[in-house]
Amino acid sequence: MPVLKTDYEHIVLNANGTPVIVGTSMKVTQLLLEKTAYGWSPEELYFQHPYLTLGQIYSALAYYWDHQEELDQEIERRLEFVNRVQQTMGVSPLFQRLKARGLM
Repeated sequence: MPVLKTDYEHIVLNANGTPVIVGTSMKVTQLLLEKTAYGWSPEELYFQHPYLTLGQIYSALAYYWDHQEELDQEIERRLEFVNRVQQTMGVSPLFQRLKARGLM
């Protein structure tokens, strides 16, 4: 898969132009969303993803902060896509069964 180097040692742009951590399929936005959703520190991200180094994690976070507006727009586009798909698909049969049993 062709990649483009960036000014960040551990970050490349994949074939889709998405920033990922070198040698992994971990997207910068994926790491950031985990940090935001769970309130994880870089050290906790490292604990949760032991195949990453702290250097890779800090590089990904630095890339995000230097490209925040662009990446926030990408996150928003993906969220809108998920919402559209959910609206078209409707409620899943599994969700309906779980709700009927009082599990949701």
